[in-house]
Amino acid sequence: MRRFIAVPMHLNAHDPAWIAPLVSERLAAFSPAGNPFFEHAEVAFWIASRGDRDVGRISAQIDRLAPQNPDRPTGHFGLIAGEDDPEVFEGLFATAENWLKARGCTRALGPFNLSVNEEVGLLVDGFETPPMVLMGHDQPYVGRRIEAQGYGKAKDVYAYLCQMSDDIPAHILRRVRRGPAAGVTLRMLDMSRYDAEVSAMTEVLNDAWSGNWGFTPTTEAETAQLGKSLRAVIEPKMIWFAEIDGETAGFVVLLPNVNEAIADLNGRLLPFGWAKLLWRLKVARVKSVRIPLMGVKRKFADTLRGQMLPFQLMDAGATQARALGYQTYELSWILEDNAPMNRICASLGGKIYKTYRIYQKDLA
Repeated sequence: MRRFIAVPMHLNAHDPAWIAPLVSERLAAFSPAGNPFFEHAEVAFWIASRGDRDVGRISAQIDRLAPQNPDRPTGHFGLIAGEDDPEVFEGLFATAENWLKARGCTRALGPFNLSVNEEVGLLVDGFETPPMVLMGHDQPYVGRRIEAQGYGKAKDVYAYLCQMSDDIPAHILRRVRRGPAAGVTLRMLDMSRYDAEVSAMTEVLNDAWSGNWGFTPTTEAETAQLGKSLRAVIEPKMIWFAEIDGETAGFVVLLPNVNEAIADLNGRLLPFGWAKLLWRLKVARVKSVRIPLMGVKRKFADTLRGQMLPFQLMDAGATQARALGYQTYELSWILEDNAPMNRICASLGGKIYKTYRIYQKDLA
């Protein structure tokens, strides 16, 4: 598995925008002991080698919680990386596709690394800037090599870059600053009830995102594991909940961009990496954040009180982030046809600066 993790680290070593992941974190993410995804999925990993060199890698997975059309059983591929060589990609995809077909799949979809609720899509635009935390980075040739294997676009997802100095539109800001409507309460994350707060996020997330393309419910175990892994690096002042009449109705998470802090660690936390990481996050502070999670329960989303929640939550989180010295933030991933979220991102001054593509192929 360490060889598997190292493949893209070798392939991308020349790229100034590449940030090596923490090996310890990747080992946990790709292990049944560290990732609850394996409780409801079957996963296989392969390395392509030429002589004594590892030249590529791929995964294939079947998620039992993912939406399925019985007439078109779908499996996923992910974690794709390889030298710019058609033979490497042909071998990788033939191997993964044969594994999926042997398990009854007639369509392949991906890349998902490993699930639709983790890293999604292949970078097809925005190669010149480093990825933010929990985002992928790929070389420009990879998309062409995947398409050469018969894959076509299924869906694009966007990453928007926003400046903390850009505020929400003035007419909306005036409404936000008048304060919440009757029955609406905004509050920060309560670290003394951390597990319960993570559980509340899971409930909102699964409800709010249930109508999205490719929606797969996040299990409480998966959310709890993510919460556990991020507990040391989150900033409670930048995680906000909204309640309507005492019921949790929505939330937003602004996550410090850990990638900015680990860029020079070369994937290693020992012997001094943890000290450097926490010092940079808690003392020196990185300058960027990512918003990976935001949602409002569907029963509130179309009400007058619910329609204001995304802006109220964003204003609360951004106000704290500005006070802490953060300068930019990323909103991602946003489905290309999610019109409400794309409008919100544009209204916040966001510009699409990265595009990730999900590919599909019918398997003969």
